[in-house]
Amino acid sequence: MAEQRERPLSPHLGIWRWGPGMAASIFHRISGGALTVAGLAALTWWLLALAKGADAYGDFLAIAKTWVGVVVLIGLTWAFFQHFLSGVRHLVMDTGAGFELGTNKRFAIATIVIALILTALVWALFLGVLK
Repeated sequence: MAEQRERPLSPHLGIWRWGPGMAASIFHRISGGALTVAGLAALTWWLLALAKGADAYGDFLAIAKTWVGVVVLIGLTWAFFQHFLSGVRHLVMDTGAGFELGTNKRFAIATIVIALILTALVWALFLGVLK
């Protein structure tokens, strides 16, 4: 009789092949966490600066205009679009559509690509590149 080995109780990342669906799912979790922590902190800081007056708002803008501030804001913009589009993807899948391998793969890739394009468009408009 063959020797019985210990097997994992459930599949883990070493078993599954990476694909767009897995990447979209991970991006959904990361973007949700980023929006919760960094997005809420930035929104709270912005609202408090608005409420405190021109000096506090000027301090907020001074930091938001630094390269670190711009990177954080661009990241939050991407996180918003990624999380939103991934949520739409999950909503469609909740209806029972989009589970075919090819469709699921294209839909996952589309969420990632469209989120990047929308982020680039918003910041191009915001920074005055497109007029």
